[in-house]
Amino acid sequence: MNNKYHNPVLLKESIKGLKVLPNGIYVDATYGGGGHTKEILNNLNSKGKVIAFDQDSDAIKNQIDDNRLKLIKSNFKYLSNHLKYLKINKIDGLLADFGISSHQIDTKTRGFSIRFNSDLDMRMNINQKKDAKHILNNYSSEELNFIFRNFGEINNYKKVTKTIVTHRSQKKIVKTTDFIKLLKPICPSRGYNKFLAKIFQAIRIEVNDELAVIKKLLEDTSQHLNKGGRLVCISYHSLEDRLVKRYIQNGNFNKEVESDIYGNKNLHLKKIGKIVTPSEDELTRNTRSRSAKLRIAEKI
Repeated sequence: MNNKYHNPVLLKESIKGLKVLPNGIYVDATYGGGGHTKEILNNLNSKGKVIAFDQDSDAIKNQIDDNRLKLIKSNFKYLSNHLKYLKINKIDGLLADFGISSHQIDTKTRGFSIRFNSDLDMRMNINQKKDAKHILNNYSSEELNFIFRNFGEINNYKKVTKTIVTHRSQKKIVKTTDFIKLLKPICPSRGYNKFLAKIFQAIRIEVNDELAVIKKLLEDTSQHLNKGGRLVCISYHSLEDRLVKRYIQNGNFNKEVESDIYGNKNLHLKKIGKIVTPSEDELTRNTRSRSAKLRIAEKI
């Protein structure tokens, strides 16, 4: 396990929420540095198993040497496909930490951070074709408006789009620092970094199709969990957390619970406990955990 790759957030709280059975089968949907997986393994006996996913080649290098672990280089949206291939129908719990890893943020060449001058990349899977440069230089004004409004929740999203479209007609947008420089005239005088972070977040979500894959994971997990099995999700912004909250409460991603023709509510999960946030001690040790929110649900 490589703690330098990613310091696992809400580690004790998430493992407690998972309520690990010694001989259970568990999924870590976002392996990263292996911190959460290692703690699950510590709570299993020789018959227990962990199936872990990560699409980032760098994360795969952190594989723990343990025959109870199966680490799969894949996006977690393919959860059902891989479980079927492994002849596993039901699992006892799934943990997903939806944040980008410290390694991805701190690697200067990945383009995730506003701190470094690098190519605008932002791909979690470096083998996919679509990156941030493609979006900024090829998306229509309508498409850019959509991602900045819906994925960045930016008020002056039309001005952001107009600035990008005007600039790219003269020169292709390639580097993070050049992108930030062209945005500077429309940045608010207060909350400058927060504004840029929202723009980078919107582009990153589009590059990696993050919200769609979270939806699929939640739906697939509810079908594969054994009765009493646990779902533990750690989110870092309102868009992720809203999806998790609504699916747990309503069985869908809308505001209302759906019922069948007999009036039976279509619920798969029940909420366990209240939302969990990092302790003061964890915030001191890891400032990047400050926006983390953990929700726990159990299969009905």
